[in-house]
Amino acid sequence: MTGPRTGDRDRSPETATRRRVLAVTGSGGLTGVFGSNAGAIETRDGDARVAQADAGGDGPVAERPLFDAHTHLIPHETLGREPLSAEGLLSWMDEHGIDRAVVHALDSPESYPVQAPSWWVLDQVAAAPDRLIPFCSVDPRTVVYGEETVSNLLEGYIERGARGFGELKPGLPIDDRRLETIYECCAEYDLPVLCHLDDKALLDAVGLPGFEDVLASYPGVDFIAHAHFWWAHISADVTVADRGRYPDSSVEPGGRVPELLGAYDNVYGDLSAGSGWNALTRDPAYAQAFLETHYERLIWGSDYLAPGQTVPQTTMFERFDLDVEAWAAIRARTLERVLR
Repeated sequence: MTGPRTGDRDRSPETATRRRVLAVTGSGGLTGVFGSNAGAIETRDGDARVAQADAGGDGPVAERPLFDAHTHLIPHETLGREPLSAEGLLSWMDEHGIDRAVVHALDSPESYPVQAPSWWVLDQVAAAPDRLIPFCSVDPRTVVYGEETVSNLLEGYIERGARGFGELKPGLPIDDRRLETIYECCAEYDLPVLCHLDDKALLDAVGLPGFEDVLASYPGVDFIAHAHFWWAHISADVTVADRGRYPDSSVEPGGRVPELLGAYDNVYGDLSAGSGWNALTRDPAYAQAFLETHYERLIWGSDYLAPGQTVPQTTMFERFDLDVEAWAAIRARTLERVLR
């Protein structure tokens, strides 16, 4: 990448103050998301499920808070899938014991056949601000109208309650110059970014050199990585073809995913969708060790976007053997930390 670098994790007081002002003027503000006591996690019926979520404890895993990092709302039928409303999403969450969910916007044409623009997502989630946490996005090609246009759009979304940037899914290289404007803005407004890497979006070479350059260039931005090409790199034997498929071979140690999780404190793994599930099930023994080692950098999610969708991630708490502290991090605590 070329050009200026921002995003030092020692964020300036001016930037931090601006972000706090924007956050509290949005729909619900930080209190609407986390409650006035940041240690108390609110459940669907408003009762405290765990009084001190960050304190650990010996309670059953199923009683720990569950925060879905990756859901969508879809306005129209497409690909043979029915639309998904906020009411439908909340009903599915109730069925599966999910307390809260991040809802991602889909603003780029490559992201989905039917777009779910940020302004629409913000409208839809307004009825349930304690449970549905909106992210926003801006297609980086909007920079054709100037960087200030992108910044103004994001500021407006933040004022309405957006808590992060996602889903970032344009058909551009991940280190494209136009994306630098997005990364700079996310550093300025302290927005985590959920990014989708595959054969259509956020393109990169084998080994993820472009993504590593982004991580190193913007250390003040938390990146939540998702999709085929990211999770293919849990193994060392990645090929270009893995950009758009789910590898079924055993994991070869030395993959870039564990390497990047160990080397950078601003990258996290989103376990949602078929890509995340494939990473955990193609080699269960490796996955067990991977979860034990990196649980503080892994975030539970579903990528739920259509009524009746099968989400195998709901079974992972019985499939793998982790202590309660590790599950608490994966289920909610790490995502909460990223959003604070």
